[in-house]
Amino acid sequence: MRRRGTKAGTITIAAVMGSLVLTGCGGDGEPKGKGDASPAASTGEGSGQEQGTTAVRAAYDKTAEAESARMTVSMKMAAEGKSVTSDGEGVLDLAGGDSVMTIEAEGERLEQRVVDEILYQKAPGQKAPGGKPWIKIDLRKVAEQQGVNNQQIGDPARTAAYAKAITDKDVTEVGTEKIDGVNTTHYRVSVDVARLPGGDQMREQLGPTLPMQVWLDEEGRLRRQQIDMTVKAPASASAKPDSGAAPQQLEMTTVMQFSDFGTEVDAEAPRAEQVADMTDKVLRSGRRQS
Repeated sequence: MRRRGTKAGTITIAAVMGSLVLTGCGGDGEPKGKGDASPAASTGEGSGQEQGTTAVRAAYDKTAEAESARMTVSMKMAAEGKSVTSDGEGVLDLAGGDSVMTIEAEGERLEQRVVDEILYQKAPGQKAPGGKPWIKIDLRKVAEQQGVNNQQIGDPARTAAYAKAITDKDVTEVGTEKIDGVNTTHYRVSVDVARLPGGDQMREQLGPTLPMQVWLDEEGRLRRQQIDMTVKAPASASAKPDSGAAPQQLEMTTVMQFSDFGTEVDAEAPRAEQVADMTDKVLRSGRRQS
């Protein structure tokens, strides 16, 4: 992929999109019926499935109770035959949503912080507009443009809206697995997007359901979460109604893993004189694509 403007541009958009995905966007999968249930779920008693639903719904609160964790994030985005893969690792404040991470994407390594719902990034050896080493993006403003509830930004483990949108028919127990040596139970979940904040608007662009998988440890905390989704962009305004032009689509897979619960998180914003604000540029880009 060609790089234009600041070399961190593509990765910046990826990070912002990743944040939005983890705070309430949806996918285009169909709701899972009884025919899609795993053998474990189809042969178990109804109370067993209810217990699985209860565990999944409680997982976000139980994870947040740990206050902090070490996490890794792997994200792949693909559109129009091109793909971008990014991998990050760092620490996350589960109570407030602040984080400190390093991200690798397209051969570049970035330092990233989220402080008070503001995303900061720095690419070694590169300068943002004005010669500043850091760029920043106000995630609240980006979320408002995307129709996402801004109270759920920046804290993927505190998305209580997920729990409210999950019913017994949405949860299938897959089985047990070990993650980093920890025993976990793996669930497949289909979240009704309409039950999320701003869901009616999101359904038009993101489809009816959010396909998600979660792996919970013996204390009911998230150890891994995977979200697969398709973001449907509207057809070009210049296209004729009868042209049959298909909407562009962005395929996204995001996998997060949590470990070392209770680890220290020291997230501080860079000094103001070191930061170039790129929020308006991102918002303009979003308006052009809508």
